[in-house]
Amino acid sequence: MCSRYNLTSPPDAVRAYFGLAESDTFPPRYNIAPTQPVAIVRHSPAGIRELRLVRWGLIPGWVKDPRDFALIVNARVETAAQKPSFRGALRHRRCLVPANGFYEWTGPPRARTPFLFRPVTGSLMAFGAVAEHWLGADGSEMETMAILTVSANSTVAPFHDRMPLIVVSEAFDRWLDCRSGETTSIGDLLTAPKGPTLECLDVNPELNRADREGPELLRSPTPRLL
Repeated sequence: MCSRYNLTSPPDAVRAYFGLAESDTFPPRYNIAPTQPVAIVRHSPAGIRELRLVRWGLIPGWVKDPRDFALIVNARVETAAQKPSFRGALRHRRCLVPANGFYEWTGPPRARTPFLFRPVTGSLMAFGAVAEHWLGADGSEMETMAILTVSANSTVAPFHDRMPLIVVSEAFDRWLDCRSGETTSIGDLLTAPKGPTLECLDVNPELNRADREGPELLRSPTPRLL
C-alpha cells in the first residue's frame, strides 16, 4: 500500500517534470499523510495539464454522507475497474500524484522502523491515481483522490507486498487522456517497475508520527539496493 510519501522538489522542478504551463507555489513536504491536501496533476476540461490540491482519501460521488464512509487511501489496480468506488474514476478521472519518494515500515507496531523508497536517479516520480468530485445535498463540495497500488517489485517486496503504481513520464499523456472512457489503452501501465529502479534508505523514526514535518525526517540515510 502507500500510506505516506513526500514531495520535496521545488515548484519549478515539478512544473518542468509534469509539463505544466503554470502552478501555485508550495513548500516542500516530507511526511504527507491521508486526509491532508495533496497536489495532483490532471487534464483540465480544455485538455491542458493542471496542478490542483485535493484531499487524499477518495469519496465516491454516490456517497450520501462522507462521515459514514470509510477512508479510501489506495485502490488495487487488479480490481479497480470492477469496484463501484473506483470504476468510474479509473475510466474518466485518472490523475498523477507528484512525489519524490514513499515510505514503508518494518518491526512491531510500537517500534516501527521507517524506510524511504525513491528513484535511484534522484528524480521526481508520478503515482497513478484516481480522483472524484463529491457534491453534497446541501451544495458542499469536495475533491478527493486515491493512489493506485500494484504488487511490489523486488526492492519493496521485503517490506510490503504492495507499492504505488508508478507512471513513467513518457506515458503521462496516455494516462491522463480519459476522453475514450475506457481503460484498454493503459493496460500495459498497470504493473510495477522492473529491476532496481528504486533505492531504499533508512530514515528518522520520528517519521512514524503523522504530525512530524521537516528535512530532519530524512537524516542519516544509507542507500542500499535490494
